[in-house]
Amino acid sequence: MSKKHSPRNATGVVYSTNPDFQYQYDDGAPQPETLAPQSQKLRVRMERSGRGGKTVTVVAGFVGTDDDLSDLGKTLKTRLGVGGSAKDGLIIIQGDFRERTVALLQSLGYSAK
Repeated sequence: MSKKHSPRNATGVVYSTNPDFQYQYDDGAPQPETLAPQSQKLRVRMERSGRGGKTVTVVAGFVGTDDDLSDLGKTLKTRLGVGGSAKDGLIIIQGDFRERTVALLQSLGYSAK
């Protein structure tokens, strides 16, 4: 059983003694279809507050599935040679890489500022 579809993530029922019981899962709202790169309007900014004094570059404004967001995040992290994460519609890159990130996104066909 995958982590996504464990009884802990089922809706409504916590435990059932019925051996034929089928848990119902709420997979959340449907994810929006991923827009083409030239249709995306991405914003790149630097943040420091709330991160223990560490500087990060944040890419916001991505419209699409979580898989496509993580693929773009992985591409950025690999090409920049840094760590980071992609979640909640944001790509977070460790360090101040605003100029390089904008240039890289534009070379991939995205509209970035």
